[in-house]
This record gives sequence, structure tokens and C-alpha cells, in this order.
Amino acid sequence: MQKLLSTYPIRASLQRILARSAVRRRQGRARHAVCMLLALSLAQFAAAQTYPDKPIRVIVPFAAGGGADYFARPLAQKLTESLGQPVVIDNRGGANGAIGAEAAKHAAADGYTLLFGSAGVNTIGPAVNSKLKYDTERDFAPVALIVDTPFSLIVHPSVGVKSLQDLIAYARANPGKLRYGSSGVGGAMHLAGELFNDVAKTDMVHVAYKGLGPILADLLAGRIELTFTGLNTVQQHVSAGKLLVLASAGEKRSPLAPELPTMSEAGLPGIKVGTWYGVLAPAGTPRAIVIKLNTEINRIFRQPDMRDLLSRTGAEPSSNTPEQFAAFMKAERQKWDKLAKTANIKLE
Repeated sequence: MQKLLSTYPIRASLQRILARSAVRRRQGRARHAVCMLLALSLAQFAAAQTYPDKPIRVIVPFAAGGGADYFARPLAQKLTESLGQPVVIDNRGGANGAIGAEAAKHAAADGYTLLFGSAGVNTIGPAVNSKLKYDTERDFAPVALIVDTPFSLIVHPSVGVKSLQDLIAYARANPGKLRYGSSGVGGAMHLAGELFNDVAKTDMVHVAYKGLGPILADLLAGRIELTFTGLNTVQQHVSAGKLLVLASAGEKRSPLAPELPTMSEAGLPGIKVGTWYGVLAPAGTPRAIVIKLNTEINRIFRQPDMRDLLSRTGAEPSSNTPEQFAAFMKAERQKWDKLAKTANIKLE
């Protein structure tokens, strides 16, 4: 018998039978995987069809009354009206936004907990602080970028400059003499100044404060020479001639001051800096729910009253897809990663 089984025709036949059996097993596993994916897709679709059927919580990782609330609370009210369920703001301030971000990261990925993200929390913070317990790309699903508000370069009149090029020439001729204020080490205003130093080849000195109020007090008094902030926050002082605005750090001119050139137009390309806000969900949130939220948020910010809300900050609505928001954050993170290394900015 062993001699018979060892003959070539029988051995070849057994090999063909075994091969067909292996193919059938692989096909069975493939069909099972397809069925599981289909079942998951159907479950997510069904969840999106009934979503939301209970209140939604939006974690704002800053204290109540801050800049994020200016956009988050009107959005929550509009979403409450359009979705038919209460959308509640949960202010979780502390650790430069890390406490709120970590809370959102650990929430159930069901669309009922969202994060009101920002430049400082989701792109700048991770670039300068390696000890954060969350990763924007890994732990969150981008939903929608709401607003991208550029900073402007604001100087005290005593500096004696009238244009961006005047300031650059003065700063190069007087290294270490010009001081710029920011709301803290590693924040957007700090990195705006370091980006300016890097691109313009200047050596301006950073002075950290605990908020915009103390910055403006010292700037108006001439104890520091300049800062980078939203034009809307200093417009009254600019109109009164107490401060001078030289250029916008946006891609295009500010609707608040269309006569104001961008830094690129004024001869310093490569600087785009400001602050942004957007909505993110915990990683794993069903795609159908993400798309539903994205559609609603984009629709809301196309409404005239919301466009007016944005225009008062010098911003315009940013209609976008989740993929475009993800690409935007990735590009921002890469930019700040590079600058943090160049300027040796680290938070310990």
C-alpha cells in the first residue's frame, strides 16, 4: 500500500486535493471577513440613522468664557436646534488643554462625546510637549475645521517703524532689543514670534505672560514692543492710534482690515500663523456619524448669523471634509515639530 501511495499519479492527486481544500478555507475566511465588515457597516449605518437619541457633550478644554467658548457655545445651540437633542458644553480647563483632551480621548466612540479642538491642544501642544498622554492622529477622528483665524503683527508706535520691512531692518540692526509678548511658553503666540525670528532672520526676545490682558497692558505702556494676536483683540487701540498693525499672518487679507497686507505680500513669505478651532471625536467613532456631524457643522457655519460671528474675529467659515481637516492638522503639526526643534522649544 505504501508503495502504491508513493507513486507519482496518486501523490499528485493528493496534492491537488489538499490545495483545493486550502483554497476553500481561504475563501471561507475571506467570505467571513466580508460578512463581518458588511455587518459592521450596517450597524454603523443604523446607528447614524437614529443618531442622536440622547444628549451630546462637547468638551471644551479651556475655562468658561475664553476664546473657544465664543465659537463653541453658538455652535452647541445651533446643533441642539438641528439635531433635536441637547448639545451641552463641558468646560474642562487645565494643563493647557491636556485635561480636556485626555477626557475626550477616553470617552466612548459613539458620537455622544466630542472635543472642541484647537491649534494649541492638537498641533502646537504635541509639538512642544512630548509628555502629553494623547496623540491627535491616533486618538481622535477629525470631524470639521470650524475657523482658522490668523494673527497680526502689532507694534507700539515708539518703535518708529511704518512697515514690515522697516521692522525687519530695525530688528536685524538691533538684535535682542525688541521684545514680543505671548500668553505662555509653547503657545501659539510664542511660536508665532519664533517662526518670525526663523524666517526673517531676526533675534527678538520672548516675554511670557499669563494671558492677553497683561500683554496688552505692557504693550500699551511701551514695556514691550510687539506681539502677535488676532486683530479683533486690539482693533480699538489701533483705531485710537495707540498701537500699529503692520501685517497679517494669514494666507489672505483680513476682512476686518482689507487694506492690511499679508506678510507674504509685504515681502516675508512662509509665515502663516494664528489659532484655529475644530470638532473632533474619539477614534473609532462610526464614519456615518462623523459625516453627519460634518454636514451639520458646515451647514450651520454657512448661515448668515454665524458668518457674521466669524467675521467679527477676522475669520471666514471653513467648509471642509474630515479628510481635509486631517490633512490640515498633519501639515500644521509638521510645521510646529520642525520649528520646535529649530528653536529648541520644549515643555517639561
